[in-house]
Amino acid sequence: MTHAKKAAARVAPKKTVERTAPKKIIDNDALKKATQRQGFKTNEFIVYPAHGVGQITSIEEQEVAGYKLELFVISFVKDKMTLRVPTGKIASVGMRKLAEPAMVRRALETLKGRARIKRTMWSRRAQEYDAKINSGDIVAIAEVVRDLYRSESQPEQSYSERQLYELALDRLSREIAAVQRITETEAIKEVEAALAKGPRRGPKPEGEEAVVTDKAA
Repeated sequence: MTHAKKAAARVAPKKTVERTAPKKIIDNDALKKATQRQGFKTNEFIVYPAHGVGQITSIEEQEVAGYKLELFVISFVKDKMTLRVPTGKIASVGMRKLAEPAMVRRALETLKGRARIKRTMWSRRAQEYDAKINSGDIVAIAEVVRDLYRSESQPEQSYSERQLYELALDRLSREIAAVQRITETEAIKEVEAALAKGPRRGPKPEGEEAVVTDKAA
């Protein structure tokens, strides 16, 4: 064996080093928080069924019984109210994003329809209207506005009817304003314009004058 061959034999073979991509560290807490938030973020306008349109002003943490609780801080400027909702509870309370423009158009078309007033006691109908208003469903709220609307040529509303009508009108116009990025005054005008295009409202159901006595309903 020549000197050159012996030298080659003494050289150890090179080891192949396999390089693998660094493993991503999964932050389970961050993943859990993102899941609970369901796409909601700070400064976003949302709809909270029991109160209407509000704005998420911040996301904060509080410690309750040794556990950290993440909360959405929601401001309702017109009502001068602030609500704190656990991010894990938004589905159960029905909190949702603003309606899509197509859904707003559907609500406005609903206003143009004929009023559908059941021939039942006012107290029962009032409960149904109240449930629709607090459902957070923009089309259901539009139905209340349509059914309780009274033109100048029609009989005047009772106090309780007027209260429910104004509440439904407020909820509807505030969401339309937020979606279309217009003022509430402009939104109300849009609602009233849609109502004006509807068929002429007929007389009140039979027995209506007799049963509308629960003024505080």
